[in-house]
Amino acid sequence: MNFELLRQLNSAKKSRIAAIVVSDLDAGTQGLFVEGDEIAQPEIAREASARFRSGKSGIAEIEGREMFFNAHVPSPRLVIIGAVHISQALAPIANMAGFETMVIDPRTAFATPERFPDISLYGEWPEDILKSQPLDAYTALAAVTHDPKIDDFPLISSLQNNCFYVGALGSRKTHAKRCDRLLAAGVTEAQLNLIHAPIGLDIAAANPAEIAIAVMAEIIEAFRKRGSSDGAKV
Repeated sequence: MNFELLRQLNSAKKSRIAAIVVSDLDAGTQGLFVEGDEIAQPEIAREASARFRSGKSGIAEIEGREMFFNAHVPSPRLVIIGAVHISQALAPIANMAGFETMVIDPRTAFATPERFPDISLYGEWPEDILKSQPLDAYTALAAVTHDPKIDDFPLISSLQNNCFYVGALGSRKTHAKRCDRLLAAGVTEAQLNLIHAPIGLDIAAANPAEIAIAVMAEIIEAFRKRGSSDGAKV
């Protein structure tokens, strides 16, 4: 790999931007694409899109030539707002699924190491934590406190920073009130439509552990389908 490609790749990694180095094994040439680039050759574009979603590298035959797609995809993150019962089940499930997970809740009676062992836990306001650990396109956000003072800021931030998944706990009535607040804060209707609310896949979940499973399944679906024609929130 030449120096300029290496510089571009390292810059993408530092910024948590997915990149793919495409090597023509016959010609010995290389090129680099970051997620979101327009790729002129349709077959390369389709293969790169699939590699971005899977995060897996591999060889593909493109127009009779062998090409190696070396995928460099940031580790997905899950930011959970609220140290509640659902979070106690959701955080370890997310860790097992390969997500870097953090729980944020300024209510220190809930945000205790005893309730969240081996989890990155912050007993502070989300706006303070997210200044130093900003959200990005490889981050999922789940807001589960039911408290607008805690949930609303990270929800707005997640929409502004193009998180691949944004979910919020609450009934449809609760979400309607939430939407009114977020609209008043400058969120657009199009952005509101990206929020998964009620949160989680509809599996008739009846307890915190089942809700956590439904939420994690929805997050994984959003992550694996991002950028595809059926990956948008409807």
